[in-house]
Amino acid sequence: MAQQTIPPHVLIFPFPVQGHVTTMLKLSELFCLAGIHVTYLISTQNYTRLVRCTNVLSRLSPYPGFRFQVLPESVSDGNAQSMDLVMNLFESLKTAKTFFKDLLIGEAQKPVTCIISDGLMSFTLDLGEEIGIPIIYFRTISSCSFWAYFCMPKLVEAGELPLKGDDMDVLIKNVPGMECFLRQRDLPSLCRVSDLNNSTFTMISSETHQTVRARALILNTFEDLEGPILSQIRTEFPNTYTIGPLHAHLKARLDGKTASQLASSNSLWEEDKSCIKWLDNQPLKSVVYVSFGSIAMVTREQLVEFWHGLVNSGIRFLWVIRPDSVTDEEMGSEIQAELEKATKARGYMVEWAPQEAVLAHQAVGGFLTHSGWNSTLESIFEGVPMICWPYFADQQINSRFVGEVWKVGLDIKDTCDRVVIEKAVKDMMEVRKEEFVESADQIAKMARKSVGEGGSSYCNLNRLIEDIMLMTVGGITP
Repeated sequence: MAQQTIPPHVLIFPFPVQGHVTTMLKLSELFCLAGIHVTYLISTQNYTRLVRCTNVLSRLSPYPGFRFQVLPESVSDGNAQSMDLVMNLFESLKTAKTFFKDLLIGEAQKPVTCIISDGLMSFTLDLGEEIGIPIIYFRTISSCSFWAYFCMPKLVEAGELPLKGDDMDVLIKNVPGMECFLRQRDLPSLCRVSDLNNSTFTMISSETHQTVRARALILNTFEDLEGPILSQIRTEFPNTYTIGPLHAHLKARLDGKTASQLASSNSLWEEDKSCIKWLDNQPLKSVVYVSFGSIAMVTREQLVEFWHGLVNSGIRFLWVIRPDSVTDEEMGSEIQAELEKATKARGYMVEWAPQEAVLAHQAVGGFLTHSGWNSTLESIFEGVPMICWPYFADQQINSRFVGEVWKVGLDIKDTCDRVVIEKAVKDMMEVRKEEFVESADQIAKMARKSVGEGGSSYCNLNRLIEDIMLMTVGGITP
């Protein structure tokens, strides 16, 4: 009987929030294209929302080696918001340890040959080591924020954490590669603590340092964007794969596939595609796209400041306002009705948008963003300048790199004033438009080159796939 190579079987386990789910599902599809079998772990709530809001089941049906595996119902955010959501999910994931172990042991017909785990779940490392399955960590955040988290113990040792004094523009000196431009206000929000025993602070620091135990590290970035920081990271993690921007990398490898495969939305919210028709009727590069992502919350007062700033700028805008994004819940519907009435002349509002399509649209000339990493990469790839209003976690440091290092936008963190917002919109869309467009176009060309054949991300993904192929259990089966 002819011998047959056993396909590798990768178990992919994302942290169950939108940005992580989206990115790691795109990686799953790239693996499927390479003939790797994938089991993708997902919470019950996220699976239900994903199936309801996207064509994910039909899109992935051509890959017989792919399957979803739903986690126990105990994995839940408890309807929390912001950092409470993250911490609740982190604690609830611990309840999945036994389920995860049983899943690894029980896959006798198609044994798991490699685990790709989100870098916030060190219990996967414990179980992988116990059972003898190699673990690769995937950090879905930027390289610069990952490196800042990894350097947190250095900052504590040097006395730079907890933060001291009220001057948030004091430089941070102990994150190698960022000594000349990283300020206190640019540190990830999880570092802004007065007590080093803060549970979130200790969790992030501890989980990040467990990364050294992983076989390798995957980052959703590209060499030309974060090269100097990647050089620092490789002093600690020599086997680092940079394979981003993943959303663009997947599209590049799907080139020539059907339209349904290319429409690879992994949104947990229903996308209102009517905004594309609205954009079709707007002049070239005339619209500011406004979205603060899937977790960020705003107060009624902040919402009003953004509203006035946008309206007073005189610039057209497309604004995403999630139904659950205003903290003053009793005011939400009233404000939304007021906004809809006042913005009919130059604005359009939706509860959720097909963001990749929006940023690729010729009418969009700028992006007012929370600086989440997926949003930042999508904007960079399309050459769209940004105004950054970071909310929490890694977003503070991402916005500093956008404004100070990559020069593709403005960083207005720690402010929410209608005059500042109006000026930033005018600067991006009119006063400094040529400057920002030129910088954004240059980096967009680098991004496109990275995922094209022979590019750095293209080659690194091939290397990752080859390394996973070598992990095949048994190698040959009769």
